[in-house]
Amino acid sequence: MPIFKIKHITNYKYESPVRDSANQIILFPIKDDFQKVVKHDLNISGSPEIEIFIDYYGNEVGTFTQNEPHTQLKIFSKVCVETFPKTLPQDDMFSSEQWNSLDTLKYEVPYIDYLRQEAFEGIIQLKETALGIKTPEDTPYQTAIKYCAHVFNNFEYIKGVTAVDTTIDEILKLKAGVCQDFAHVLTAMLRLTGIPARYVSGYICPNRDGMRGEGATHAWTEAYLPEYGWLGLDPTNNCIANENHVRLAVGRNFADCSPVKGVYKGGFEQIMEVNVSVGYNDDDFNDNETYFQPKEVNYSKPSPVITTARTRNSYQEYMEAMQQQQQQQQ
Repeated sequence: MPIFKIKHITNYKYESPVRDSANQIILFPIKDDFQKVVKHDLNISGSPEIEIFIDYYGNEVGTFTQNEPHTQLKIFSKVCVETFPKTLPQDDMFSSEQWNSLDTLKYEVPYIDYLRQEAFEGIIQLKETALGIKTPEDTPYQTAIKYCAHVFNNFEYIKGVTAVDTTIDEILKLKAGVCQDFAHVLTAMLRLTGIPARYVSGYICPNRDGMRGEGATHAWTEAYLPEYGWLGLDPTNNCIANENHVRLAVGRNFADCSPVKGVYKGGFEQIMEVNVSVGYNDDDFNDNETYFQPKEVNYSKPSPVITTARTRNSYQEYMEAMQQQQQQQQ
C-alpha cells in the first residue's frame, strides 16, 4: 500500500505587528479503514497550545491563539500517511431502486446538508444541464461519473482567475478555475439531481502520475451511492479519488474544510504563502530548509493581488485581461 510523506507549510507575513490572533486549522488527515496516519509532526511559530475537537462533520479541528505582537505566523505540518484502495461500486441494483433509495435520504439528518444546495443565479440552468446529461437508465454511479467528466471537459484549469470566495455563478461564466471551483460545480450538479454530495479537502499525490493539483492542498467531491457509501470523484483530473488522494476534511463547501483560517487585530496588509510537497521515500520526509523555508517578502512592493482584491473580484479581472488581449490583437 502506498505511503506518502507530505509537508505542508502555511506562512503568514504581516506588514506591521499584529496581536490577539485566533486561528483554526484542519490539518489532521482523516483516520479510517482507508487511511492510516503513521506519523504527524505539527509545529507552529511561538509554540502555542493547540486545542483539538471533532466538528459536526467528523473532522479533527485544532484551535490556537497568538496574543503577543508578531509579524509572522508559520504553520508547518509534516505527516506520513498510508492509504488503502477502496473497491469500486458493483452497480448491480436496478437504477430505479437506487434512485428511490436516495430519495428517502432527504429526511435523514446525516444527508440533509449534503442534499441542500444554496441558491445562486444560474441554478436552474445548471440543473437543466445536469438532467440533460443523465439518461433514465443511468444509475447514480453512472450519473456521477458523467458529471465528473462533464466538469473536466467543459471547464479549463487556470490558476489565478478565481479566489476562495469566488461564487458558482462566476465559475460558470468563466468556464475556468482550479480544483476548488471544479469541486463546487460537481457538488452542485450532484445535489441538484438528488445525489448527496460533499466537498473534500486534502492532498493529491501525483509525483508518479502527473495529475493536476500538486504544490497546494487539493479538493474534490464525494457522492453518496446506495449500498456502497461515499465515492470520491476528482473532476480536476477526471478520475476516481482513491489511494492517491489523502483526505483532510469533508463538509458542505470550502468554508467547512479550510485548512487554515483565523482573525487578528492589526493592519490589513498581509501575505500568505503555501507550499505543499509529497514524497515517497524516507529522505523526502527529512527537513530541507533550503526548499521549504518560505521566501522573504519585501513589503515596499505590496502584492498586487492584495491591492486589487479590495475593489475587483477575480472574474472582473479576468474579463478585463481578456478584453485587453483582444484589443492588442486588433
